[in-house]
Amino acid sequence: MPLLALALSLGACVATVADLPPAVGGLPAGTPQRPAEPGVYPAVHDMPPPRPNTVLTEEERKKAEADLKALRERQEKQAAAAKGQ
Repeated sequence: MPLLALALSLGACVATVADLPPAVGGLPAGTPQRPAEPGVYPAVHDMPPPRPNTVLTEEERKKAEADLKALRERQEKQAAAAKGQ
């Protein structure tokens, strides 16, 4: 029973451990101070506004595909040139 009382009494002192010198178990020198106010949690249940659902036109889709194909071919050429060196 005395051991339980000792454990409970030491548990109440946990908040003051940060104030102890490093030699007896406190925080090391140079440790940043705790903020005065705790950080704000993100609003996880707030939904973002809906996005405008615009579909690409056939011309825009073809242009995007051509740009991606040109980029892929350019990267393949660069990779082959780097591999050949």
